[in-house]
This record gives sequence, C-alpha cells and structure tokens, in this order.
Amino acid sequence: MDIRRITSLEAVMAAGHLFDDLPREDATRAFLADDRHHLLIAYVDGEPAGFVSGVETIHPDKGVEMFLYELGVDDAHRRRGIATALVERLIGLARDRGCTGVWTGTEKDNTAALATYRRAAAELDFDSVIVSWGF
Repeated sequence: MDIRRITSLEAVMAAGHLFDDLPREDATRAFLADDRHHLLIAYVDGEPAGFVSGVETIHPDKGVEMFLYELGVDDAHRRRGIATALVERLIGLARDRGCTGVWTGTEKDNTAALATYRRAAAELDFDSVIVSWGF
C-alpha cells in the first residue's frame, strides 16, 4: 500500500469511485487550492483503494485542529488496515502542521468506523450529538 497526499484534479477524478458521489470539478479545484485542506489516497497495486480528507479549522481559544472530514475504503479492500493507516497518516500530518488535535464524528452504529478509530487510539465520546443543516 502506498499513501499519497493528493494535489491534482486528475488524481481525485481517477479515485472518484471512492467518494459518496462523484467529485465535482469546481469543488475539487477549490479544495485542492487551499493548503489547509488535505486529501490522502491509499493505492494498492497502483489503484486507488481508499481515502481520507481533513480540513484544518482554527478558533481563537482552541488554535488549529484537524477535522477528519471523510474516510472511505473500496469494498474490495476493506479489513486490510487501509482505513487505520489513512487515519494514522492524517493524524501524523496534523501533528506535523502544529494542530492541537484531530476530531471527527460518525454514527453510533457505524461499527467499521468506530473500530478503525479505536485502532488509531481515538477517545470515543458517545454523549455528543451532531447537528446539521442541509441546503
């Protein structure tokens, strides 16, 4: 497995099957243009097998934190440690960039994600609630 930090539109589009929806060119260009946005793709035998994205957030009383925005592994490559390796690489990138921590959210019944986060030494908080507004 080879994990690469992605900086090109072409690499994102070639890994489009890993995302919930096909990547939009305009959003992808904007994401890649901001050095606080990070996309790591894991390759197996030269083919995209999984990804993790992270966004640095900053707040006056917290400094810079890394938000693990999304994690995905192709069905054919699951249960091989790819997700854990991607999360650990994003955590390392966050440390290298001076972030004070990494955080994310997931559903209580997402056993695969919770197992991955546990393997990456996460602290799980089951008392938090995610609130969202969709447009």
